[in-house]
Amino acid sequence: MSDPRPHPALREWRAHLLHPLTLTALAAVSVVLWLIGPFGTLSSLSLLPRAVYWTVLTVLGYVIGYLIAYAVLRPSLSGRAHLARILLAGCLTGFAMTALVSALNWPVFGVVPFGPGSLTLAGTTLVISVIVMAVIDLFSRHLSPAPADAPETVPLLDRLPFDKRGALVAISVEDHYVRVRTTKGEEMILMRLADAIREVGATPGAQVHRSHWAAFDQVAAVTRDGDRAVLQMTIGGDIPVSRRHIPTIKEAGLLPR
Repeated sequence: MSDPRPHPALREWRAHLLHPLTLTALAAVSVVLWLIGPFGTLSSLSLLPRAVYWTVLTVLGYVIGYLIAYAVLRPSLSGRAHLARILLAGCLTGFAMTALVSALNWPVFGVVPFGPGSLTLAGTTLVISVIVMAVIDLFSRHLSPAPADAPETVPLLDRLPFDKRGALVAISVEDHYVRVRTTKGEEMILMRLADAIREVGATPGAQVHRSHWAAFDQVAAVTRDGDRAVLQMTIGGDIPVSRRHIPTIKEAGLLPR
């Protein structure tokens, strides 16, 4: 059974074309062309036919340009220079629009395709198409949501059973093992503390003792013990802070400087 849902590229195109900003821009361009009547349309067409003529060309030109740039060229030219892609898309769109304008001008004005003035029409259409492609590219980047940053991985958590993979709280040495404490439990892993610390990723924390690492965002309270300190963690037992690591927790804002 075929999937009734539209293709992702079709959904993207539909969302782009029906976006209020796109519709407003197309309407504004159509009205301007309708009022000024370029290429002799001001004198050769009355008000309503001129409005229909330029609205059709504006919308079809934009649709053709978008499809060429993002359905045809984007998958195959993703690695090319940005300007080169715009120029190539503009030229291809210009050729397509030249054929479209020639076909439309035949019944409207009685101008035979590929007759006198065809080269001028083609050149003008190519220039306009390149400009339109630059506008489409600008709109597409503005309308497309920025990709969300990929979550920072914590390789150490991959060593834990799935049901214990929570936010890191502390890592402590016990013989040749380290006890990894998370918000979902604890696990003993055969590895060195230094190696475990290298796998905490971007988790905010630091080694605060020769046998302990603590996550700063899991510290519930800090108490001084002479020239040392003790971290009360949100889960599990306290973590001692040695004298040499006092500056570290001060730098983290856990103690006054």
